[in-house]
Amino acid sequence: MEFITRPDSTLIHFISLGKGPKTLVFLHGWTANVREWLPFACELAENHRVVCWDARGHGGHEYADNTDMSVQQMADDLHALLNYLEIKDAVIVGHSMGALTTWEYIRRHGQDRIVGLCMIDQSPKLITDGNWVNGVYGEFSERHNELFIKLLRKDFTQSVLKLIAYGMNHRSLENFQQNSRGFQQMRDHLDKQPELLLISCWEDITQQDYRDVLPTIEKPTLLIYGDESQFYCADLREWVNNTIKSSELHVYEGSDHSPHLWHKELFIFDLNRFIDAL
Repeated sequence: MEFITRPDSTLIHFISLGKGPKTLVFLHGWTANVREWLPFACELAENHRVVCWDARGHGGHEYADNTDMSVQQMADDLHALLNYLEIKDAVIVGHSMGALTTWEYIRRHGQDRIVGLCMIDQSPKLITDGNWVNGVYGEFSERHNELFIKLLRKDFTQSVLKLIAYGMNHRSLENFQQNSRGFQQMRDHLDKQPELLLISCWEDITQQDYRDVLPTIEKPTLLIYGDESQFYCADLREWVNNTIKSSELHVYEGSDHSPHLWHKELFIFDLNRFIDAL
């Protein structure tokens, strides 16, 4: 992988494939890495330039224990990467935390380098309160989050798996209880992660609120949500679609928080069609 060096000496690793009039920039979710996008990147690189990164603290690279894991820093990393690669025609594809990073980027750096967005199964505010019920589970208060963070510090891997299992997708709970192959693979992956850095990241992203950013988005936006997301209800996707001016919503049937992984070919088709119309 190639990398750029940031002012705090953190290395941001990325891959760049293909050529084309527009550049797809893929941003993964919390605890994930560039490999989430490789099945898509290789195919899409036949007609487009494709860039995928490992966000700081992710990807199995070496990081300092005091690495800044804030979404603000990730947005600045993204800005630096776009500058380094001289990207002025980005279609940013953000899944979960990747969507949060995108919205923070827009808040801090504007939309001049962006021609389109694809946001996948994410809420602009994870924590719920008296004025917002469209966060995690539809009921994930600040107190709930504080308890979850304590559990992360005791047993990071098991707590993340339970966050997935005890959501709104009954199939996930069944698979967790049966210790399915998928959950075994997730367990093996999570066991290798830098727990303290990812906990710091979680603490930061759960304090963010991008409800004020979404109405300012001027670029065409493709929204992809799973109809059986572990974390988000139908009201959220309708709210996001109604709040972003130029958006189109696609709900993938029988899919969870990662609808693009459940319907790879449909996702590539929808994304290509969206890009061609820009």
